[in-house]
Amino acid sequence: MTDIAIFRQQLFKASETFIAQQASALSRFSPLYVGRKRFSVPPDGARSFALEDIPEQRRLLRKIWQVATRDVRPYRRLLKGHNPSLIHAHFGVDGVYALPLARALDVPLVTTFHGFDATTSSRNLLSSGKPALINYLIHRQGLARKGQLFLCVSEHIRQQVLKLGFPEERTQVHYIGVDTTSIYPVGERSGHPVILHVARLVEKKGTSDLLDAFALIHRAHPDAELQIIGEGPLGLQLRSKAQNLGIGHAVQFFGIRSHAEVLSMMGRAWVFCLPSVTSRSGDTEGLPIVLLEAAALGIPVVTTYHAGIPEAVIDGMTGTLQAEHDVAGMADSLSELLGNARLRTKMGDAARRHMENHFNLARQSALLDNIYEQHV
Repeated sequence: MTDIAIFRQQLFKASETFIAQQASALSRFSPLYVGRKRFSVPPDGARSFALEDIPEQRRLLRKIWQVATRDVRPYRRLLKGHNPSLIHAHFGVDGVYALPLARALDVPLVTTFHGFDATTSSRNLLSSGKPALINYLIHRQGLARKGQLFLCVSEHIRQQVLKLGFPEERTQVHYIGVDTTSIYPVGERSGHPVILHVARLVEKKGTSDLLDAFALIHRAHPDAELQIIGEGPLGLQLRSKAQNLGIGHAVQFFGIRSHAEVLSMMGRAWVFCLPSVTSRSGDTEGLPIVLLEAAALGIPVVTTYHAGIPEAVIDGMTGTLQAEHDVAGMADSLSELLGNARLRTKMGDAARRHMENHFNLARQSALLDNIYEQHV
């Protein structure tokens, strides 16, 4: 098989397992994972190359220099003896950093936009103070001119990317999908009502709205439990809010869990809820993979008319969609599903079929194989 480089500066983050899942499902190309740092153990058998493997690159000044200048020499040193035929960068920020490497290696660059990289305002990128985001803002138009192809995880994200000035003829939607052969209904739901929420605890995930909705329905469903998996900057604030709403005893915060643990807990939940919203910085979702995984497990989802979500969730059939911040509507949907086993089964079965037919990872990765072959 032909080698390609999967470029992500922050390799193997717990919230980004979909990157390796997509690459592992390729049948005609073999991935080399390339980045600055590994955040967890690579998948079994994966070949990964990180700047932290070079002793001098661990020094603070070297790190600052590389981030500030996008110096490709350390990456070329890492890849010595390897000749990838194409680089696939995940996130627009990483596309900006992969572009000099692709040009140095004289190979095509494919960049996937996932969400914040297409929607966060220029003002907020600049005010972040983060060199990588500032570099992204500075060099984004260079990426638009010189990158070979721009993939978007939803049509919503594609429209945002086009507004940023990326060429329409080189910009297309490609859904990542989920592995429906390994993620499937287990048929062993929890003995008591469980609503599951899996998200980084940041504004756009809508966790605060979910707590408000759960408080509204808790009296009617006193045995219900809200389980929250994930961590983030709003963690302490959200834990405090649960206590202040008087539902602290019924809300469990599990922190970060492995992908296997997430799927296990998801498989036992009655309902999955992700009420995503547009953050004050403009940041939105692309198409959250956890929604697809919940659907593949045959679980109805309660979510919002937000970003690419309506492209994967059929309101009234595979789950329910509410307007952003519609706490009362979310509470009604959650309450109805908790109280109606037949409806949960009907929606869950439809959600599973929808994933098999339209978001199957094997099918989507075969399409990605074809995309690569058109550019190598």
